[in-house]
Amino acid sequence: MRKWWPLAAICLGTFMLLVDVTIVTVALPDMAADLGTTLSDVEWVVDTYALALASLLLGVGSRADRIGRRKVYLVGLIVFTAASVVCAVAPNAGVLIGARAVQGLGAAGMFGTTIALLGMHYSGRERGVAFAVWGATNSVAAAAGPVVGGLLTQYLDWRWIFFVNLPVCLAAVVLTLRSVREAKGEGGRRADVLGMVTFTVASGALTFGLIRAHSEGWAAPSTLGLYAVAAVALALFVVVETRHEHPVLDLSLFRRPSFTGIMISALCLQGAAFAYLLYESLWMQSVLGYEPVEAGLYILPVCASAFVVSALAGRFGPWPPRASIGGGLALIALGSGMQATLDAGSSGSSLVAGLVVSGLGIGLVTPSLSAAALATVPPARAGMVGGAVNTFRQLGFALGIAVFGVIFQSRIERVLRTDGSIPDPHEAAVALSGGQARSLVAGWPAGERAEMAHLVREAFASGLNAVLLVAAALGAVASLIVVATVRVPASGAEHQKPEAGASPHGQETPADAAL
Repeated sequence: MRKWWPLAAICLGTFMLLVDVTIVTVALPDMAADLGTTLSDVEWVVDTYALALASLLLGVGSRADRIGRRKVYLVGLIVFTAASVVCAVAPNAGVLIGARAVQGLGAAGMFGTTIALLGMHYSGRERGVAFAVWGATNSVAAAAGPVVGGLLTQYLDWRWIFFVNLPVCLAAVVLTLRSVREAKGEGGRRADVLGMVTFTVASGALTFGLIRAHSEGWAAPSTLGLYAVAAVALALFVVVETRHEHPVLDLSLFRRPSFTGIMISALCLQGAAFAYLLYESLWMQSVLGYEPVEAGLYILPVCASAFVVSALAGRFGPWPPRASIGGGLALIALGSGMQATLDAGSSGSSLVAGLVVSGLGIGLVTPSLSAAALATVPPARAGMVGGAVNTFRQLGFALGIAVFGVIFQSRIERVLRTDGSIPDPHEAAVALSGGQARSLVAGWPAGERAEMAHLVREAFASGLNAVLLVAAALGAVASLIVVATVRVPASGAEHQKPEAGASPHGQETPADAAL
């Protein structure tokens, strides 16, 4: 039994950092009211955390190969825990958003090392079981966030969303100190600091630009300026990575179809499976009038089905990654499409069947994705690849929220403009996207409120349908790409030694190219 303590330590930390991605979604209205700000402002509580996590993962994972993966994981846990305390006692929105950014930094230290730590502690069939359990933890955490957040917000206070992190994180620290071994990649190598900085700036500016487009418009000078910064930083990143002896991300890996397919699936997974949950929660609370717990419970089926499939993957796997990842993404696409049938008369129950199907796909993809990523490199580069796959996953979530926000608001505005009864459709669409449906209806003349309420429900349903159809298309395209590119065997084809088919610096060799 002692052999599974490292898995428990890693899963505890993973659970908390991923729960905190979505746990705040149902609490945003209460946060805005308590802190005396608008819902649009506190949406940064979600975006800032996701953005910090996505932007820093790659650099953290690569750096952990050099200074110690256990050490980086522990420091990340401690930073995450301390930032959670600040979030819980934040007196205003500015402090809360800043603390969430620091929380994202700590989460990056944890998430950027988890795959490498699991790969170091387990091999063979045990590795398959470990990744299945870790995958189930991923699935449950991301989907259970709204449920846990709803319970804490409705029966205690939104601040308990962050207080609850403390006992779990402290338990993870103790378990890590007692059971997780330290490991490094190749020491004495010059760190790729410029690569880390340029990637962080590029991903951060791109995501921030998409978020600004949601509120300021695509052609606003601030939006275009952010896109320009992202483009320049990305170009610099490519130049730096091709010239650095030990890059933070070895771009030659993308010559391997399997690696490229895995990274694409990681990018699409979070966007297609989870990014739309924010808008479904907003719809159920601000339009349908559900309490936070009720809204969270309607999202619970995706959590349950994902957990069951991930557990079965550990019991009956391993399954060929091309089948499990490609098939899982296809199920995610199907589930998103099944939900895109909403109208003015729909309720939360309209989402359940589609969420169950999406959960089946999530349970298939998550453990297979991580194991397949590790199979593409020798152990010395496990931190880099683990950070890369998790980076692409979190970028998919952050970008998904931003892109879906633009689509959501644009579709609502189009419906309102077509109706013609609202003087300023754009302003009304911004208000509805910010969760102000009830106040908008209440501000209408008493004799016309029923008609206005129907229009709001129709516009919201149309906006959600558009987002869900884009999510379905994203999942379907990613599934086809995976089927066409990924060729990693079901056994994992693990590199047990750096010499077995790869050079010590992560450069491609003939044996690696076969992947």
